[in-house]
Amino acid sequence: MPELPEVEALRDFLADRLTGRTVERVTPVAISVLKTYEPQPSALEGRTVTGVVRHGKFLDLAAGDLHLVVHLARAGWLRWRDTVPSAPARPGKGPLALRLSLAASEQGGDGGGFDLTEAGTRKRLAVYCVRDPSEVPGVARLGPDPLADEFTREVFAGLLRGERHRIKGLLRDQSVIAGVGNAYSDEILHAARLSPFKIAGELSEEEVSGLYEALRATLRDAVERSRGLAAGALKSEKKTGLRVHGRTGEPCPVCGDTVREVSFSDSSLQYCPTCQTGGKPLADRRMSRLLK
Repeated sequence: MPELPEVEALRDFLADRLTGRTVERVTPVAISVLKTYEPQPSALEGRTVTGVVRHGKFLDLAAGDLHLVVHLARAGWLRWRDTVPSAPARPGKGPLALRLSLAASEQGGDGGGFDLTEAGTRKRLAVYCVRDPSEVPGVARLGPDPLADEFTREVFAGLLRGERHRIKGLLRDQSVIAGVGNAYSDEILHAARLSPFKIAGELSEEEVSGLYEALRATLRDAVERSRGLAAGALKSEKKTGLRVHGRTGEPCPVCGDTVREVSFSDSSLQYCPTCQTGGKPLADRRMSRLLK
């Protein structure tokens, strides 16, 4: 799933290519992608894009008082097209969910545009056409952005205070902190040398400070690695930059211990025992059941 760094890079990428351009056509191809019905996406046609904003993992394309808000979910992606196919997009079994075409620029030539695609059968890619981004339920419930200037160590400590949830889950909770998902929560906890199973409200002052620094540094570094890359290159850049997430069985780049995994019903986490849990593997109940 694209998380804060990739969505921020997409925001930069789209802002450079969309701001000041006129929307020629918005074509929903998969009806499941649309989560709002009034105004229709066609209301954007003929309007000028005034900016592109990120809200957590949401992209917000503003065109005057209308907003096209996109959540890519787990299997969604954006594909930029310098030339949009002349043939109309048709519903089918392919991955195409929505196409946005731009009017030709003053320099002439094709206006370009982008496709929103989604692989697999679990269709969770979501597009909203709204007059205010806060009309999107997922945007309205977002917690603070961890890269914002006002997200201080004191603000972060206040979010953790009294929480009885495991720190891994709390980092992923979008109503607590906006933009962090499964992959970067693993990376942040590895950098902070904390067990993902630690209770958030029980962290020491020193651990809170270390986690705050790891959170900001990990996300900033990922944003900088992604900045300036074409949309199509962001997925591979994310994978190459990860140190523990998705690297079960590989050596930890810090200490050389073997990266371990804990599996859940629809996801998994990765960690280094030496760096994070005092050398003790965490219980993986799903694997334990398989071995019985």
